[in-house]
Amino acid sequence: MNAQTQKLSVQGSAGRIEALLDAPAVDGGQTLNGTVVISHPHPLFGGTMDNKVVQTLARAFVLSGWRAVRFNFRGVGASEGAYDEGRGELADLLAVVSEQAPAGPLALAGFSFGAFVTSHAAQALHPQRALDALVLVGTAATRFKVSPVLETLYERTLVVHGEQDDTVPLSDVMDWARPQSLPVTVVPGVGHFFHGQLPLLRGLVVRHLHSCHSLT
Repeated sequence: MNAQTQKLSVQGSAGRIEALLDAPAVDGGQTLNGTVVISHPHPLFGGTMDNKVVQTLARAFVLSGWRAVRFNFRGVGASEGAYDEGRGELADLLAVVSEQAPAGPLALAGFSFGAFVTSHAAQALHPQRALDALVLVGTAATRFKVSPVLETLYERTLVVHGEQDDTVPLSDVMDWARPQSLPVTVVPGVGHFFHGQLPLLRGLVVRHLHSCHSLT
């Protein structure tokens, strides 16, 4: 958290959802690019909105002119409720989107379990809400049924995975991506948490957001 981070409280179906907002400095007539909602790793294995990868994703979006909202799933930190195997967590994510990004450009991003939940949120929001960008990192394709990415989102989707991920083997993510012909960016020699390569991850996301902006 930095000095510009704001604490938020969002009402979800299981009660209060604890969240944080980071926003870029807006000078003069500069406008925001939109809002991203970022989901964290597995709640039962220490995943929180303060995870380093989640913070890196938030930083990449803020650097690219986006409001970044990250939140704790139900049962994590001060968020009320209990772990619900992805069903309730999807409801949490959609509640945050509804309150914090009810209109305007929207992006979704998630890490590990959060990428799994985010994939289903992208499906749930379609076609009522267009996504300007979708970022999935360390996608939990081993233990969970990750939703396929809508073909219309392919150009706006970045899937990043570590070559030496021992939590979610790269082969499982490729098995998910292959039927879709969905590209996967593989970072050589990197494990699940991108230790030592977080600046590289941030740069990949910033570059992707720049390319997405050129599509609009």
